[in-house]
Amino acid sequence: MSKQYFLRMEDVQPYSPANHGGTKNYRVISPETVGAKHLEVLIGVIEKNQGALPHAHPGMEQVCYLLEGTAVAEVGGVRHEMTPGDFCFFPPEAPHIFTATSNTPVKLLVIYSPPYGEDPAKVIR
Repeated sequence: MSKQYFLRMEDVQPYSPANHGGTKNYRVISPETVGAKHLEVLIGVIEKNQGALPHAHPGMEQVCYLLEGTAVAEVGGVRHEMTPGDFCFFPPEAPHIFTATSNTPVKLLVIYSPPYGEDPAKVIR
């Protein structure tokens, strides 16, 4: 894919991330799409009762912003029921989970810094 500066979710191919169930991610801002060097932005779509199994990312920060639906996130032993407009932050090396709870699919914005690139070596289980 050639680099662009303006993208829509539909412009990229979805993929199913490792250590997740019922999830499709759309990598919209990345080194491959726009040449981003220090962050990566995804749109995630998650089916009810699905999401991220417990895991962590070494040396990588993650932010999630809930756009649609409801979910439960847990990090550092703290559990929070999320509704649209809520953010959550997963620090490097912090085990976390994210589960969709609404009957309709959850849609969320996910930001990684540095870019994740869906490298299995960057996951701690």
